[in-house]
Amino acid sequence: MKGLTYQMKSVLRDKFCLMSFLLPILVAVALNFMGSIDMSSLGELHFGVLENDLSPQTITWLKRYGPVTAYGAQEELADAINEPSTNVIGVRADGDSLKTAVSGDELDIFRQAAATLPSLYEQREAAAKADIQTLERPDIMERLQDIFIPAVLIVAMFMGCTFNAMNIISEKEDGVAFVNEILPMTPSQYIFQKVVVGFLFGSLSSIVTACICFRLSLQYFGLMLALIVLSSFVAALIGLLIGKFSEGMMIGVVYIKIVMLLFLAVPLLCALAGVSGPLAVLCNIVPSQPAFEGISALSAGNIETAVKDTGILAIHCTAWFALYVLLSARRKKQAV
Repeated sequence: MKGLTYQMKSVLRDKFCLMSFLLPILVAVALNFMGSIDMSSLGELHFGVLENDLSPQTITWLKRYGPVTAYGAQEELADAINEPSTNVIGVRADGDSLKTAVSGDELDIFRQAAATLPSLYEQREAAAKADIQTLERPDIMERLQDIFIPAVLIVAMFMGCTFNAMNIISEKEDGVAFVNEILPMTPSQYIFQKVVVGFLFGSLSSIVTACICFRLSLQYFGLMLALIVLSSFVAALIGLLIGKFSEGMMIGVVYIKIVMLLFLAVPLLCALAGVSGPLAVLCNIVPSQPAFEGISALSAGNIETAVKDTGILAIHCTAWFALYVLLSARRKKQAV
């Protein structure tokens, strides 16, 4: 127990580990805050006109599609159109029609709107007789959060990898690892101490992140907790392997970055590309894939898929633990 207490104190003094613990929580708070912001105004059309150039009826017609700002001089209107931070469409009278002007750096949707506006104005009387059906605007942030939130939880759950790897590498460089070798501590006690550190911190970070991002029922929360516990345990074991077989801090950091990139890239690519069939089964070799799929299934209310992914993670736990024991025994035999 004293050794475990020492490990906890060692981690608490490590700023890198503390940052790894807090980062997913801060990102989860930021995602929740962004989800509460109304970003629909970013897709609105904005028109700029000259004072006394268009008739009041035309101004009223333009306001049906977006805000209209009147400028006193042509230079002011040109500056508003060319301002990089805006998507203002300049509108001038052109006989019985309209002439539009854009700077060219706008999104394609605004350029298309500017090109279509004169024709739409000419056909406004016929368009007024048509039946109009207003569709609900899709929430862009909600669709992005379906991917971002599981990704943040993946980062939180697999932070135990960073905890353990950095802790073991630091002990090697400080000479503490040589002290551990002569202490009356069995290999199982050593594994327990090292795994528990990353496991507890990774699980705690994941639980806090999940509580911020989700409002789950008791049944769903039980499955989420199972996913978190199993994923954190796998991450702790992988961190144990990285720390044990890394010869220095820089090599360990490279290994950690490669592992974290793999953990994030595989589930994100599978989700974005809609991978299915044998390739989707093959992707389950990376432990973050069943974790990501299970979280997404829980958010969609699919319990069967979440239970299946929990079983896959349990197999990962057994396989990675056996791999660590075998590699450690082999390395010890070679040393002898």
